[in-house]
Amino acid sequence: MTDRDQAPDDNVIPLRRHRRRPAPDFDEASIDALRDALEDLRNQIRSRLPEADRVSAGEPGIDWFGLFDELRSRISTLGMRERSVEIDEFGADAELLIRTRPLLDWMSGSYWRIEVQDVDRVPATGPVLFVANRSGLLPYDGLMLAHIVERMIPGLGRPRHMLADGLITLPFAQPFLARMGGIRACRENADRTLRTGRSLIAFPEGAKGATKTFRERYRLKRFGRGGVVRAAMDNHVQLVPVGIVGAEEAHPILFKSHTAARMLGLPFIPITPTFPVLGPLGLLPLPTKWVVVFGDPIELCEPSDADDEELIISRSTAALRDRIQELVDQGLDCRQSVWD
Repeated sequence: MTDRDQAPDDNVIPLRRHRRRPAPDFDEASIDALRDALEDLRNQIRSRLPEADRVSAGEPGIDWFGLFDELRSRISTLGMRERSVEIDEFGADAELLIRTRPLLDWMSGSYWRIEVQDVDRVPATGPVLFVANRSGLLPYDGLMLAHIVERMIPGLGRPRHMLADGLITLPFAQPFLARMGGIRACRENADRTLRTGRSLIAFPEGAKGATKTFRERYRLKRFGRGGVVRAAMDNHVQLVPVGIVGAEEAHPILFKSHTAARMLGLPFIPITPTFPVLGPLGLLPLPTKWVVVFGDPIELCEPSDADDEELIISRSTAALRDRIQELVDQGLDCRQSVWD
C-alpha cells in the first residue's frame, strides 16, 4: 500500500493553492471617472455645510477648503518649490546664498561687529587655501569667513568651507550646510575644490579645536599630519593663514557632560551658560565682538625627493600653526573685551 492509497487523515487540513489575483488595470478613462467622483463628493460636502461653518464671522469670504489644500501642499513639499538654478557638485545653492546675504551682513556688521584686519594681504585672484583656527561647535567661523572673503575680495568669489564629520552627517543640518557652501573635510574634496578654481577654507585643528573648553580658548591644538600643506603643494595654491577671535565665546563650553551623553549615544553634551538651561534658546550664539586677522600668503617650496617632502611638510605645518597663533594673539590684543 503506497502513500497515495492511504486514507486521508481527518486531522490534516489539505493545503490549497491560492492563485494571485491580477492587479486591476486602470485605464485613463477610469482615472478620470474616479477624479470626477471625488470632486462631486467634495462639492456635496461643501453644499451640506452650514454657511456659518464655511465663513468666519470676523473674516468673511475665506475659502477654508482652499487654505487647507494649500497647507497640505506646502507640508508635503516642506516648503520646496520648482525653480531652475545652478547647483554645483557639492550642493551649494546660489539662490539661497543671495537670499541669506542680508542676514549674513547683519550678523557680521551689527550682531558680531566683525573687525577685519589686513585683508589687503590676500591675493586678488585664486584659488587660495585659507587656513584658520577652529572656533566653537557650530560652524559660524567658516560661514562668516566665507562671507567676508566674498564681500571684500570679489575676485576670489565665495570660498567653500570644510566641515567635520560630526556636522556634515547630521540629518537635518547637513542639507542646509551643503546649500550654504559647506563640504565634508577630506583630502578628496579639498583637491576637487581647488582644481575647479574655487578657494577653500580649512580648519586643521578639526574636532579637537571645536570642542575646546572655555579655559583652553584660543590655544591652538595640533594640526594633524599636514593635510593642508600637502593639499596646497599638490594643487599649487597659496596658503593664507587667518586668525579668528570672538567665535569661541559665542558658544563657550564650560565643561562637558559624559554621563548623560552615553545614554544618548553622543561623545559628550556641552554645558554652556545658556544650554541646556534655556533649552532650544541656548543654541543661539552670544553677541560677542569678533576680530578676523589675515596673514601674508605662504609660498611652499617644491621638495627634491620623498625624504625632503616629509621634512618640508612637517616644518611647514609647524610654522603655519605658529603663524595662526600669532594672528589670534594679535586679534586678542586689539579687542578691548569680549563684548567690545
